[in-house]
Amino acid sequence: MTYAAITGWGKCMPPAVLTNADLATFIDTDDEWIVSRTGMKERRISHVHAVEMAYVASMHALACAGLKPTDIDLIVYGSCSNDELVPNTASALQYKLGADGAAAMDVNTACTSFLYGLSTANALVRTGTCKRALVVGVELISRYMDWDNRGVAVLFGDGCAAIVIEQTEEKTGLLAETLGCYGDARGILRVRGYGATYANCNVTFGDMLWDFDGPQIFKKAVQGMTDASAKTLAKVNVTPEQIDLVVPHQANSRIIESVAKYAGISMDKVHLTVQKYGNMSSATVPVALVEALEEGRIKPRAKLLMPAFGAGLTLCSHYVEWGERIVPKDVSNVALPPCEKTALQLVNEIRATKDVRGRSLAGIEAAYYADRKPYAQQ
Repeated sequence: MTYAAITGWGKCMPPAVLTNADLATFIDTDDEWIVSRTGMKERRISHVHAVEMAYVASMHALACAGLKPTDIDLIVYGSCSNDELVPNTASALQYKLGADGAAAMDVNTACTSFLYGLSTANALVRTGTCKRALVVGVELISRYMDWDNRGVAVLFGDGCAAIVIEQTEEKTGLLAETLGCYGDARGILRVRGYGATYANCNVTFGDMLWDFDGPQIFKKAVQGMTDASAKTLAKVNVTPEQIDLVVPHQANSRIIESVAKYAGISMDKVHLTVQKYGNMSSATVPVALVEALEEGRIKPRAKLLMPAFGAGLTLCSHYVEWGERIVPKDVSNVALPPCEKTALQLVNEIRATKDVRGRSLAGIEAAYYADRKPYAQQ
């Protein structure tokens, strides 16, 4: 039987760090308020486009696997903050890498995009459609953020990581997953102003309103990830006690703790990055995976569980059995260009640009409420 081993991994984190103290300079909050509710102390703000981060992370992943860009047959680009919609952003990454001839697709299931992308690539490799795939999780949330909304502005950050998977006869890689969606609850996490629904509102790029029902998201996230994890483990006859490490979506420390509790897994087995990167949407799981490898938390033949949820409300949980190799075959010297501004300066520039353009909030509200039924919050 053919499997798809994870043979390469790499990340790209923007250097500019936005602290809780920085946020307190323009919204009513403080470090204690943010940490007590989310576990977050810092997040990164990118000075470059998302595809630039994806390029750096991908080059590191390819070097780790001992491959060249031309060895890749497929690129799956997981993101909900794409640089472009048409053409897709995966094609931009293919071109920048020089991965001539590789198929390229975008996957947008919000925070689960990387894991849904991994499912897609894994299936295509295991069925023989391609032999090697690059799977990316990348977000540039800062450009889409409503920085005046304390409920969401404190949560999100930018970042990227990528992995390479290759055909193998060894039983390793993604062996089971559960995918799902609470479509009836999609209204509790929405970015209004982004999409054809708002085309007649004179909305310009970045003029967006976020709907974020924290208590309801918490309930659905914990329920979805816990149930999906139980179903996934049952498929491979693995008990929670046998899991070596959980690499979850880093949305909120309270959510992660609750999922671990209900899944029957000790927090000692959970890898956390939420405190230093915040919620990077689709990038949280791959970045945490790469850092777990860098820190020696993943051993040869380790059993990993990777649960996540996102807007939609999409949900999933993936079971991965690692191979023997836990160190890169090679390293890449590709890096982002230097950033000459602080994260706070970058954010204030985004805020100032929105203020100059003016917001079309009334138009956004009108488009949303004109036909509420298809988007009803249940």
